Amino acid sequence: MQYLDLAYEEYGNNNPEILLILHGFFASSRNWRKISELLSAKYHIFALDLRNHGSSPHAPTMDYPAIVGDVLRFINKHGLNRPHILGHSMGGKAAMWLALNHPEQLGRLVIADIAPKSYRHSFDAIITALQALPLTEITNRKQAEGLLVNAIPQLDYRQFLLQNVVLVEGAYQWRIDLSIFQRESRHVTAFPDVAGLQPYCESTLFLVGEHSDFVNYSDTLVLFPNAEYKIIEGASHWLHVQKPEVFAEEVGIFLERRR
Repeated sequence: MQYLDLAYEEYGNNNPEILLILHGFFASSRNWRKISELLSAKYHIFALDLRNHGSSPHAPTMDYPAIVGDVLRFINKHGLNRPHILGHSMGGKAAMWLALNHPEQLGRLVIADIAPKSYRHSFDAIITALQALPLTEITNRKQAEGLLVNAIPQLDYRQFLLQNVVLVEGAYQWRIDLSIFQRESRHVTAFPDVAGLQPYCESTLFLVGEHSDFVNYSDTLVLFPNAEYKIIEGASHWLHVQKPEVFAEEVGIFLERRR
């Protein structure tokens, strides 16, 4: 497996404690700018673009061992000593896989609205709708949004997905490879086989949206027996976007607590 050098955004460069932020599927470091800014007063933050996302390189494989291999490459390349890890959705699964396989590599662990399990939902319909967009005929994002209304009714989700459309020399194009996303999305919704792995018993915080159904306490008990849980009221799966101040406050409280 060839691991990749990941793109990233950096905040709070003079702070001694390191926090890596791992985003979700279809997202990138830019979706974490608000949280990064809120936490940068106390933490040196690296918000990563995971493989096939944002400005990072593309690769045909996008499963959690590959994603974690990239993150470990980043940690070692930058000489980071036991950074704290914050991961949301796909990034949360990657963070958990890292903790279960390389516990010596990280400090504290924060998981945002995801569990270490395989989910039944599929991205096939969404990816098919995105592939059908006639980008060569589109002159603005509003037009693209309108073409996706039937397939993706939620406006904020359409806008989120269309952040992956970029204007290059006067023409719109995808900065992600939708064919890779279509083929590899089954690995994103799944979680690797944990047979033979020891539970991660160190400090872990699960932040869960009040209106989200992604995480149940029982989902995490076996692999993360000492985890804490905080419910973000009024939030769903996108809790860091919907309640950024509360989200950042809970992360800060957890990271600052003495072991």
